Amino acid sequence: MEDSSLFTVTHFLILILLISITPTSPSPLDTSSPNYAFQLMNSAKAEKDWLVSIRRQIHEYPELRFEEHNTSALIRRELDMLNISYTSPFAQTGVVAQVGSGSPPVVALRADMDALPLQELVEWEHKSKIDGRMHGCGHDAHTAMLLGAVKLLKKREELLKGTVRLLFQPAEEGGSGASYMIKDGALGNAEAIFAMHIDFERSTGTIASIAGPALAAVCFFEAKIEGQAGHAAIPHEAKDPVIAASFAILALQQLISREVDPLHSQVLSVTYIRGGTAMNAIPHVVEFGGTLRSLTTNGLYQLQKRVREVIEGQAIVHRCNAFVDMKEEEHPSIPAVINDEVLHEHVQRVGKLLLGSENVKLGNKVMAGEDFGSYQEVIPGVMLSIGIRNEELGAVHSPHSPYFFLDEDVLPIGAAISTALAEIYLEEHQNMVH
Repeated sequence: MEDSSLFTVTHFLILILLISITPTSPSPLDTSSPNYAFQLMNSAKAEKDWLVSIRRQIHEYPELRFEEHNTSALIRRELDMLNISYTSPFAQTGVVAQVGSGSPPVVALRADMDALPLQELVEWEHKSKIDGRMHGCGHDAHTAMLLGAVKLLKKREELLKGTVRLLFQPAEEGGSGASYMIKDGALGNAEAIFAMHIDFERSTGTIASIAGPALAAVCFFEAKIEGQAGHAAIPHEAKDPVIAASFAILALQQLISREVDPLHSQVLSVTYIRGGTAMNAIPHVVEFGGTLRSLTTNGLYQLQKRVREVIEGQAIVHRCNAFVDMKEEEHPSIPAVINDEVLHEHVQRVGKLLLGSENVKLGNKVMAGEDFGSYQEVIPGVMLSIGIRNEELGAVHSPHSPYFFLDEDVLPIGAAISTALAEIYLEEHQNMVH
C-alpha cells in the first residue's frame, strides 16, 4: 500500500508539473503571450510566395506618379479576392481598404506605389518591362507588404479591438500624393498612422526608427535672370545676366552658413545653370535651379523667402530682372517627417517583440524627403525604416540607383510588423475611446 500511494502521489505531481509548463493556445491577439510574435511571423512567412508574386508583378510593370492605374487595379483585385472592403479612387489612383470592427479606435497604415523615371540596369528574370521606368525606391515592396498586412489582419479580424485603415498612395515621388489623399478623406477617423521605407544600409531582419525630425522638408526652385544681350567686346552696352546669376549663386551659399542656426540642418544646392551658346556674345537670359531642404517645415519656408529675396536683389544690383519659381505646381513642396515620440516607442516595443532587441535600432536623420510628413501634420505618425541589405544577393545599392535590388525576404517581415503595429495599437487604445 505504501508503494502504491507513493506511485500515485508521484504521478499526480508530475501531471501538475506538466500542466504548468505546457504552453496554452492563447488568442492570436494575446500580445502579452510569448506565442504572439511566433504565430504572427509564421503566418507571415507562410504567405511569402504570394507576397513575392505580388511584388514581382508590380516590379515588372512600373508606373509613374498619378499613372498607377494597373497597380491600383492589382490591389483592388487582391482585396476583392480577400473579401475586404475598400474605396477608390483617392488622389486619382489611390485605394483605401478597411479591416476590423468599423468602430474606434482607428489606426492607419500607408504604402506608396509609384515608380521612378529610371532605366533598370539589373539583369534578372523580373526586370522592368517598361523602358525608362523602374521601381528603384522599393515602393513595389511597400505595396506588397501592406497587402500582406491586409491579409493577416483579415484572418484575425474578429479579434481586432477597433479598425485599421490601409492607404495605398500614389505619387510619392515628387507629386505630393499624400496631400491629395488627405484632401480626398483617406485618413477618415484615423488617430495615428504608420509607414515603413526600405533601407539598403540595414540588414534584412532589422528595423530602425527615431523620434522627432527624421526626414527633411523639401522643395525645388528655378530662377531666370533677364538682362540685355550684347557683344562680348562691348560689355558696357549689355546688361550681363551671367554676372548677375554668378553673384546670386555665390550669395545663396551664405544663407546656410550665415543665417541658419548651426544646430539646425538645412541644405541649399544649385544643381544646374544654363545660358548662352556663343563664346563672343553676352546672352539675354541665364537660368539656374536646385533644391532646398530643412529638417523643420518652418525652416524651409524661411529659406524659400530668402532665396527669392537674394536672387531678386542680386539681379537689381546688376541691372537685370529676376523671376523665381518654387515649382509648386510641378513639384509641390513637402513638409518634414517629424516622428511622434510615443508612437516611436510603440514601434521600438513592437519591433523588439517580433525581431528581438538586437534587431531594432535607433534611426538616423537624413536630408532626403518623404511626403509622409503631410499625414503627420494632421495626426501623429511614425515612418520607420526596414532593412533589405543582403550582400550575397547584391541588395547593396541605394534607392534611385539603376542597380537598386531588393532582398525579398523582407516582405513577410514587413507584413508582420505592420500587422503587429496596428493590432497592438488598437489593443492598447481600446479603453481610451470616449
